[in-house]
Amino acid sequence: MRTLRNNLGLLGFLAVAGLLEFLFRRRLDPYFYKILVDVGIAVMLAVSLNLINGITGQFSLGHAGFMGIGAYIAASISTMLVMPGLARAALPPVMEGFAMMIAIGVAVVIGGACAAFAGLAVGMPTLRLKGDYLAIATLGFGEIIRTLILNTEAVGGPRGMSGIPPVSNFFWVWAWASACVAVIWRLAHSVKGRAFYAIREDEFAASATGVDPTRYKVIAFVLGSFFAGVAGGLLAHSATGYINPSQFDTLKSIEVVVMVVLGGLGSISGAVIAAVVLTVLPEALREFADYRMVVYSLLLVLIMLTRPRGLMGSREIFRAWKRSPQ
Repeated sequence: MRTLRNNLGLLGFLAVAGLLEFLFRRRLDPYFYKILVDVGIAVMLAVSLNLINGITGQFSLGHAGFMGIGAYIAASISTMLVMPGLARAALPPVMEGFAMMIAIGVAVVIGGACAAFAGLAVGMPTLRLKGDYLAIATLGFGEIIRTLILNTEAVGGPRGMSGIPPVSNFFWVWAWASACVAVIWRLAHSVKGRAFYAIREDEFAASATGVDPTRYKVIAFVLGSFFAGVAGGLLAHSATGYINPSQFDTLKSIEVVVMVVLGGLGSISGAVIAAVVLTVLPEALREFADYRMVVYSLLLVLIMLTRPRGLMGSREIFRAWKRSPQ
């Protein structure tokens, strides 16, 4: 019965998201529509990094690197395989559009899987490190990925990659964002998920109770990397149809870390709120022109002074979530 309710809830969400996509695409200004898509991508990045930094208690500064892997892998599959294949197939317009959506959806998942594999490859040796050492190791990984992209002419090098089919829309982005939130919330609040909180609080005590810290840290790293890669793939297929290495630099990783800290380490709903605020706020301050980033920074400082543990601390919005392990 519970599975049936979950499936009906998922179908209901997809129906609502599809209706909103239909209404927004035709009635909303393209600028505001783009902001909604950007917010969905930011939510995925913040919640996935919160699993690593907030719930498991690690300190990763390489999230933009995994995002870049997903973006460039998905974009390469779309431009080098999907589009030429559809051109040769000469399908009717309706079937071609449907086939393109399916093929690019698969490309985005493959991009996420490649990012997850990279997370596994990086996580196995580096997650034995702690604190600043782990931060430096993941920061170095992100820079390695950016440098590789810069020096790979097949994907445009420093010029970036263009001609990517702009198929990412409100429906797909928010469906993935909701899946990201649901999966990570279910994992973190399951019986086995208590191990993540135990590792965050005291790794040695968790190990003494039979928890394998390295195993759980790698799980968090791989899952977080997967959703970061999917977010990158969705970004690559957004309205501009263009990506470049500067979108996945260290500043992007720091921006996502700020979202996690601002929302509250370990709070999933806090990460969602912070992602929305930090994506919308710079756009809302555009009328301040040159002073926009100054005002933006001052507001962040003010929030952290008044809420040093973040907007939500370690709490969640919904009452059922307040029983999360501490």
